[in-house]
Amino acid sequence: MAVKKLNKIGVLTSGGDAPGMNAAIRAIVRYGCYLGMEVVGIERGYHGLLNKAFRPMGMRSVSDIVHRGGTVLKTARCEDFKTAAGQETGVRNVREAGIQGLIVIGGDGSFAGARCLSERGIPTIGIPGTIDNDLAYTDYTLGFDTAVNTVLDAINKLRDTMTSHDRISIVEVMGRHCGDIALYAGLGGGAEVIIAPECKPDIETICGRLRNGRESGKVSGIVVLAEGAGRAEDYAREIAARTGYTIRPTVLGHIQRGGAPTNADRRLGSMWGAHAVKLLDKGIGNRIIGIKANKIFDVDIAEGLKATREIDMDIYNTAAILAL
Repeated sequence: MAVKKLNKIGVLTSGGDAPGMNAAIRAIVRYGCYLGMEVVGIERGYHGLLNKAFRPMGMRSVSDIVHRGGTVLKTARCEDFKTAAGQETGVRNVREAGIQGLIVIGGDGSFAGARCLSERGIPTIGIPGTIDNDLAYTDYTLGFDTAVNTVLDAINKLRDTMTSHDRISIVEVMGRHCGDIALYAGLGGGAEVIIAPECKPDIETICGRLRNGRESGKVSGIVVLAEGAGRAEDYAREIAARTGYTIRPTVLGHIQRGGAPTNADRRLGSMWGAHAVKLLDKGIGNRIIGIKANKIFDVDIAEGLKATREIDMDIYNTAAILAL
């Protein structure tokens, strides 16, 4: 939808934190200031929106944050904002503060909130910030590349130990119902087996691959398991019972969300932040930003959220062949 030119905008981060959020915040603030806008930071996501946790942000307020993980605006989940009453309170607080448009950095739940704000007359732009890479309309989400590299670093270290002891490690990674972290890290880390919610080999197939590896001369192994496909401890117990191998489960947990963002995530955050401000400067709202074939684009929020994702079977099959 098109609205009048905006002079004062707000930015918030919502849901789980993701490396690159600070790069996006920095870009939004500085590009907004460059265009003569006032920029307001909203702390702790929609919770802050309901509690008027607003603070002005200028050029120097975002110095020295592009390389930092997490989010300087902090983040939270807010059940109250899912209600009609909560949304009306949010809209009222925004208007009372003179904020004419918002940029929301987060995942699908955050985008659902952005859509509600747009429907209530607040032009809102969404930037996909989630390590899970589970938003189907875009090739990549902010924080995904950093999370994959964090997992790769863990796999490298675990492989050293597994090789020293002739053991197999099952590495459980995050991703909710999306297996992309497991898939990409599994390929890059040379995993013997990748287990994802979208492509979940049966237990005997997994054991067969590990047996074949031992018979071909492998003394150790790495299995990468997406959290949406099960628990590392359960797989370790079952595989050990069937094969007699020594299996060690490792759950990486929230370490995958932290740390300095990679250059890819800093670049995405910076370019997406600037693109979001450009849209609001043109009076455009109700859009979410993404990247396809290395080109930045934006799409209607409802249309973007309707997209469905499938695992890249070419990557999955290639990883399996290369692990032989």
